[in-house]
Amino acid sequence: MSCSAAWEVVSVSPVPAARRVLAVLAVLAAGLAAGLLSAVPAAARPAADPRPTAVVALGDSTASGEGAEDYEPGTRGENGNWCHRSPAAYVHHTGLADASVNLACSGADTTQVRFGTSTQHTEGSQAERLVEVATRHRVTAVTLQIGANDDVALTATAVACIRTFVDPTVGPCRNTIGPRLAERMAALAPKVEAAVADVRAAMRRAGYADAAYAFVLASYASPITEKMGPLHGVEGCPYSRADAEWGRTALFPELSATLAAVADRAGVRFLDLSRATEGYEACSRPTRDAEWQRRITVDPRALVYGRLDAIGLHLFQESFHPSATGHAQIGGCLGEFVRGGDRRAACLVGPDGRLHAETAAPAPAAA
Repeated sequence: MSCSAAWEVVSVSPVPAARRVLAVLAVLAAGLAAGLLSAVPAAARPAADPRPTAVVALGDSTASGEGAEDYEPGTRGENGNWCHRSPAAYVHHTGLADASVNLACSGADTTQVRFGTSTQHTEGSQAERLVEVATRHRVTAVTLQIGANDDVALTATAVACIRTFVDPTVGPCRNTIGPRLAERMAALAPKVEAAVADVRAAMRRAGYADAAYAFVLASYASPITEKMGPLHGVEGCPYSRADAEWGRTALFPELSATLAAVADRAGVRFLDLSRATEGYEACSRPTRDAEWQRRITVDPRALVYGRLDAIGLHLFQESFHPSATGHAQIGGCLGEFVRGGDRRAACLVGPDGRLHAETAAPAPAAA
């Protein structure tokens, strides 16, 4: 056999040979890395966060669960605490975390959410308490629903509309309050923006990056509609159809647009609830139990827990707030929205009769 023939027998293409060498080296490197990792003490490795996950709600009566009944002991009027936090509140229906924590308090305005010394029904800053909660838990979502008790003054507006129904000489509330609506919204916006900023600051103080959790600012569902039964005045909805239509088509949408603009500026997500109870508003169904909003409601249990302090508005505190069914629907929609990842959506009743988070076009900017 010639030398050339022998070469032909034993020669191997240099490219495949290099690939084999690289493959062998890769296997050796992987084995070496595994050996080194196993040699590192377990205490030196990054451990999974052992804290339970939590979703936290801050805000006013709509977030606290006003209207859903069965309020937590200590918030039913005892010792002046009328926060009315309910285990049926929407935060407990999201299914987003191991635990759900409700810091909201009925009647709260933006100052009670913020850091500072302001109190509501004996309770201090919700932002301060958020720091504590976010330290004990791994918070994955925060919701804020606030503004109704600031310049918009929804409770005072409702009282004004009822008064004009009882005494027509006063003039329709849509005419007395409507012209000042833009001014009120303009005054409200920076206050809500400041509350959002303090919630962000609370989470940072607890060690969270802004991207580490979902932050949702929510608006309010209109509890009223002009589509009421013929006896609405004596069945718990003593206001005119025209004023109710103004509330449903102007007041609540404008409030929602104002809050949406705040969310955009603050870089948080926004959930529009203005139509969330559409078709299920107070006095829109033959019976109260079929509605997602409470009619005028007198709660005699307020006298049991709050005694003489209950006399007055506390007896009627549940009126025109979502019922337990309404809270369950809103909570399900909120959970769906957070899991979906959209920056903005609206809770709307679907063909199945339940609320769903529908992607919403940007709301018109408030005047």
